[in-house]
Amino acid sequence: MKSLEELRAIREKMQSQVSMRAEDHSHIRVVVGMATCGIASGARPVLTTLSNLVQQKNLTDKISVTQTGCIGLCQYEPIVEVMEPGKPKVTYIKMNPDKAEEVLERHLIGGHVVEEYTLNSADIK
Repeated sequence: MKSLEELRAIREKMQSQVSMRAEDHSHIRVVVGMATCGIASGARPVLTTLSNLVQQKNLTDKISVTQTGCIGLCQYEPIVEVMEPGKPKVTYIKMNPDKAEEVLERHLIGGHVVEEYTLNSADIK
């Protein structure tokens, strides 16, 4: 850091990210599993992609992106859960940044669940 202004700019940027993650039950909540298994499977770039896209597209008043610990389905990590008020929870599995961007565009903005990435599409026996 070279100046107090630069420090203030960094502080403002970080405060907007923190407020974006605040709990608000009128928002669409996007939760990324960030336990050890999720991180080892690539959850961090998924979380970063979703957070950055929500900010870039000025959707912070509609969508909050947060992280959680273990979701309990380690073999399907990285996992992203989408909770919309008045709708059933959607669990996306084996996510990556490209899939996360597609989910943002098709589901969170377009309103259509990307069925092929959901837990329901997994061959569970």
